[in-house]
Amino acid sequence: MKMDVVVNQPVIEAERFVLRPLRVSDTGLISLYAGDERVARMTSSIPHPYPPGAAEAFITRACAPDRDDDVWAMDATAAGGAELMGVISLKQLDREQGEVGFWVAPAFWNGQVASDAVAALVTANPRGCNTVFATVFQDNAASARVLTKCGFRYLGDAEAFSVARGATVPTWTYSRNLD
Repeated sequence: MKMDVVVNQPVIEAERFVLRPLRVSDTGLISLYAGDERVARMTSSIPHPYPPGAAEAFITRACAPDRDDDVWAMDATAAGGAELMGVISLKQLDREQGEVGFWVAPAFWNGQVASDAVAALVTANPRGCNTVFATVFQDNAASARVLTKCGFRYLGDAEAFSVARGATVPTWTYSRNLD
């Protein structure tokens, strides 16, 4: 499989790791971690069971020149850590707004990985957003804490469909002004 280099997507320094564009070598770890039901159930888009080829398709979309969101791997190899601890994305919305989404592999839960990644992404603000939104399922208090710790404020309740759960799930919506 040949993939072009992702253009216009910077490497972002976090406190203990970097956020870097996805690459083909991430396929195995994305399949492993996204295939964990605990991860899939806390996202709207990851199916469970995770089908063969899904990681390759995800990486292909993340590297496409016409993508509407940037996706980074949380990579601690420079510090002697794991090559992929999770994934974070920033989707461009209308009116200089964006939406952040993230998941962290269970082996790295409770280690401040998500908080460090969200803080680094918001600080870098690579798409020049004035406002960034995020949504978490109401049974995912850990992700809600990550957002509030990173300066997001609660906006309200809503619902989103979870592919892994096969159901509509109550959500909390958050926002942070960056201007």
